[in-house]
Amino acid sequence: MKHKIQSLSMITLSTFIMAVGVYFFKFPDNFCFGGITGFATVVAKVTPISASNFTFTILLVIGFIFLGKSFALKTTYASMLLSVLLVFFEKWMPLTKPLSNEPMLDLIFAIALPAIASALLFNIGASSGGTDVIAMLLKKYTNMKDIGIALFATDLVMILVACFVFDLKTALYSF
Repeated sequence: MKHKIQSLSMITLSTFIMAVGVYFFKFPDNFCFGGITGFATVVAKVTPISASNFTFTILLVIGFIFLGKSFALKTTYASMLLSVLLVFFEKWMPLTKPLSNEPMLDLIFAIALPAIASALLFNIGASSGGTDVIAMLLKKYTNMKDIGIALFATDLVMILVACFVFDLKTALYSF
């Protein structure tokens, strides 16, 4: 029971760190450097759906089938919590512009906070959902032995899509 409480606490903390990085630093600048939040940024730009309300439950189902029940339960919790936190931030702390006038500073936090959170989640056998699931599948079923390489491959596709949706400056920051 103690292990489950520690695991749940770590998932909660990690997901909160990720939500702060995504909502306050990634979304306002339209940074799209991969992951489900990167895809959500693109979707929010081309549809009326806000980035905070966008989720991909199909990847959780795929994760359950191919990566196991424990992974799916932890990831479902993290994914749902991330969505709830993003919606909470959007409702109670709405942003009309980036926090700073320094895109490079925002970029550093937009990368660092979710990266730290993802590393913590991967360490306990979970993810935040989205393209992390695809990366974990690539690692498990291909010759990719490093989750970093698998994440790079999936995120590169997202960045290339963003190049066609956003302006050149945003695309370059995303790269």
